[in-house]
Amino acid sequence: MTETTIEIDTTRPGLARMYDYLLGGTENHPVDRALVDEIAATDPGVFAAARANRDFLIRAVTHLAGEAGIRQFLDIGSGLPTQDNVHAIAQAIDPSARVVYVDNDATVAAHAESLVRGRENVEVVLGDAARPQDILDDPRVRRLIDFDQPMALLLVAVLHFVPDGEDPWAAVRVLVDALPAGSYLVLSHVSLAELDELADTTDRAFEKRDIELNANRTKEEIGRFFDGLELLEPGLVETTEWRSAESAPRKVSAMVIHAGLARKN
Repeated sequence: MTETTIEIDTTRPGLARMYDYLLGGTENHPVDRALVDEIAATDPGVFAAARANRDFLIRAVTHLAGEAGIRQFLDIGSGLPTQDNVHAIAQAIDPSARVVYVDNDATVAAHAESLVRGRENVEVVLGDAARPQDILDDPRVRRLIDFDQPMALLLVAVLHFVPDGEDPWAAVRVLVDALPAGSYLVLSHVSLAELDELADTTDRAFEKRDIELNANRTKEEIGRFFDGLELLEPGLVETTEWRSAESAPRKVSAMVIHAGLARKN
């Protein structure tokens, strides 16, 4: 992206800044914190749930850049690369690792670009998970990502913001079809399908800010995103259960975030 002036709307909450706040970051504003705190009043564990989701991402990227030997990462719905970001994890293992961050918020994308400016092999692109072909055709994506070589596609905590009417399963299929054999899909998705009180509180909080959340999907519906892929052990599980160092991962929140890592053979 070219350098641009960042004009941040501090009157409406931003998803990326909310997530940054959940992770203990500083790239957020009172309006972002207010929405998070409204949800946390029902479930204070949402902060721990966000941390568990980020820890899943760290473990997945560490495995891919290390044991699996993956050197290129396409992170769609990336938000702000501030807390334990993908390029820092991957490039700590191999400095030549290439990372493209994609976000559909122009302000977030511009802000993210300013945060990674000057870093080798890192690009930020404006794009929407619901319009996958536009991402695949973007010349900045193609400049860093070689679609003839194995890569990792990251869709971490983003698809619950893509409504059923935009068919997120079809969008993921377009992206997966573009991956060469030996590539991986890393995915996590909030599910409040069986949590009536938290779901109601969360829905009301988001609706008041004109943000659509599609967290009523069941584990089975989330599992459909992995159709045709080899889901690696331990399968589709809660984030705290995905290759955790703890022998008995503890429940950190009423909120459920399902996560998995799958290989394209």
